[in-house]
Amino acid sequence: MQTDIDPRNLIGRKAFDRNGTKIGTIDEVYLDDATGVPEWAAIRTGLFSRDAFVPLEPSDLVEGNLHVPFDRALIKDAPDFGVGRHLSPEQELQLYHHYGLDVTGPPPPPDRDFGNLATTETPDDNGPRTPHHHP
Repeated sequence: MQTDIDPRNLIGRKAFDRNGTKIGTIDEVYLDDATGVPEWAAIRTGLFSRDAFVPLEPSDLVEGNLHVPFDRALIKDAPDFGVGRHLSPEQELQLYHHYGLDVTGPPPPPDRDFGNLATTETPDDNGPRTPHHHP
């Protein structure tokens, strides 16, 4: 997609799936935190009365309409995170996986505990140990 598009110009435009079936109207545009490039669009779908998130990267703006290269059924089943809130990296990852897209971003930070819950203890954990005595 052309990255010089003003995301505000996308809002209110119609979106179509790869078969030319209308999905709905663009409700919100989400920018990449690091680059400020428009990355996701939330499409207000009349059918499911919720917003469907679509990736802008493989989509095209043709004659003022957004053409999303996926089937409407796949778009309809995209994870729904609600509109108007910030997308977390985990949510973006879910969307990338849903659409089968390669996640091309900066490599994850070297800290391997990043994003993990602190409930699992890793062998190379340098934190305090509590010995477990079994009677």
